[in-house]
Amino acid sequence: MLCLSPRPHAGRGASGNPSGVSVVGAGRMFFAVCALLFVASATATILICLAMADMGEVPMAGGWSMSTAWTPLCGGSWPAAAGSFLGMWIAMTLAMMLPSLAPVLWRCREAALHSGETRAGLCAALAGLGYLGVWTALGLAVFVGGAALLEVAMRWPRLACFMPLLAAVIVIAAGAFQVSALKGDLLGCCQQIAQRGAGALAAMRQGLRLGLACCASCAGLIALLLVGGVMDLPTMAVVTAAITTERLASAGERVARACGGVILGMGAVMIVQALWLI
Repeated sequence: MLCLSPRPHAGRGASGNPSGVSVVGAGRMFFAVCALLFVASATATILICLAMADMGEVPMAGGWSMSTAWTPLCGGSWPAAAGSFLGMWIAMTLAMMLPSLAPVLWRCREAALHSGETRAGLCAALAGLGYLGVWTALGLAVFVGGAALLEVAMRWPRLACFMPLLAAVIVIAAGAFQVSALKGDLLGCCQQIAQRGAGALAAMRQGLRLGLACCASCAGLIALLLVGGVMDLPTMAVVTAAITTERLASAGERVARACGGVILGMGAVMIVQALWLI
């Protein structure tokens, strides 16, 4: 498993880390790079969201609206719109996931180091790249779904009136997922990914498996983000805090269930409001 002891094997130093001092130095460098990536991605996310907020939203029947991020701007193309959305999505993913991902990538580096890999840092970077690739694919699917939803809502206003009710149902489902046993199992998978082989390709596969497990584990919270507004900074901050806490806290499953209870309450209120407006 990736959760290996950081102590070198007795009788020999780990390749590339001949002493405890070098391990400490490597750790400081690793987490410093992660911190810089977090600051850069968080800054980019804030700037993009503020820019999108200035562009306004598309009002829909039923008293709700959608961001213009889901459609090409005047004179723009669908590939350009998708590229713009993916740029925001990647920056957002880095900002939201790095606080909880960095320790896992460090364990990936240590696992590669203890297996005799001389490019342990590269292995960790490739695992992170594979992880980000999975989230990028999810972002593309989200964009296609959002664009389709916008098209349906604009063509059939009567259906658009039921979207707030659908959003409430999604929030209820997200809360139910958060308190389920499946959520607890997936949360454990986000921290422990079996190591299969050594080298760059094995590291990339580890990142892909980690990304798939993380996407599945975060399904409820990401659904909440999409309903609350993928460009909404306060919602992003709350979801980021929830994701980080449930992964880093010693009682992560309890945190997930507590979040689920709050989400279920929100969903119940949203259902009442939606039924009142229909």
